[in-house]
Amino acid sequence: MSPHLRPDIATTHTEHGTVLLDGRTGRYYQLNPTGTRILHALESGHTPAQIATQLADLHHLDPDRARRDVDAITTRLHTANLLEDP
Repeated sequence: MSPHLRPDIATTHTEHGTVLLDGRTGRYYQLNPTGTRILHALESGHTPAQIATQLADLHHLDPDRARRDVDAITTRLHTANLLEDP
């Protein structure tokens, strides 16, 4: 199974990405459209490597750069305790 947002995380989608509200702390987080795409792909069961490949192809990025970006977003989501592993 894939990591997913904790049940007490509220989300609102905007034209600029996604706003997340941590119901336990009251803290807000914002993801840009790429961060939103990464989050949805993680929750859909894609691996970070698969997501990086998709982003590299879509945005004509160096695959290593795309992988670092995906890893950075994933790490930030875990560090902020927004994601939980099954």
